[in-house]
Amino acid sequence: MPSAPIKHPTAFLPLAMSLAALAIVLGHFFVYGIVHEADEGTPAHLFQILMAAQLPLIAWFAVKWLPQARSAALKILAMQAMAVVAALASVYFLT
Repeated sequence: MPSAPIKHPTAFLPLAMSLAALAIVLGHFFVYGIVHEADEGTPAHLFQILMAAQLPLIAWFAVKWLPQARSAALKILAMQAMAVVAALASVYFLT
């Protein structure tokens, strides 16, 4: 029996990265409000890096864990997807 997939970095790092991206958006919103800037600032670039960098981690997690522990892996992939949607929705609704 393989160890629990959630204990591996490819499972929890994408969740943490999405939550960090969400925190960046919400923090910027609460400090500055809705500001339409001519140039993207540091928070926007950090958000983009966090969201893009987690894609290979999610893909590697799926490749490694779906064959070994399908049920647990699908639950974790669903959590990762919900975290991504939450981060992207914050940008959509707050800009």
